[in-house]
Amino acid sequence: MAGDLTQQRRHWWPFPDLFEDFPFDLRPSSGDHMIRVEECVEDGTWVIRAELPGIDPDKDVEITVQDGVLRIKAERTEEKKDKHRSEFRYGSFERAVRLPGEAKEKEITASYDRGVLTVRAPLGTTDKQPHTVQITGGS
Repeated sequence: MAGDLTQQRRHWWPFPDLFEDFPFDLRPSSGDHMIRVEECVEDGTWVIRAELPGIDPDKDVEITVQDGVLRIKAERTEEKKDKHRSEFRYGSFERAVRLPGEAKEKEITASYDRGVLTVRAPLGTTDKQPHTVQITGGS
């Protein structure tokens, strides 16, 4: 079936498939991992939630805003234990997300609860100056 789709695409697409035999791995390199996020608008506020289990938000997370981009950086260090097997990811995690044009950057707040970082940006008149966002703990 996949072969049929490839043949159909070649029929109407006059250019070679540039990614079919791409020789490079496009995943983040040097130990960086992408943070999974979900975003939505709730009651006039742009909300992004990021999965960051096992992170101490006071020590291991930095949130910055500059030029309309929200950047989340986190670091998870591996505990020194004898392990038989581990599928956990350790190292640097980073995600940059473009803010909506009407986001009030100076009013952005962040909280962390049960492994999820939630960042909220009220929507309305904008004030775009680089700054760092403080994180509050969960209940």
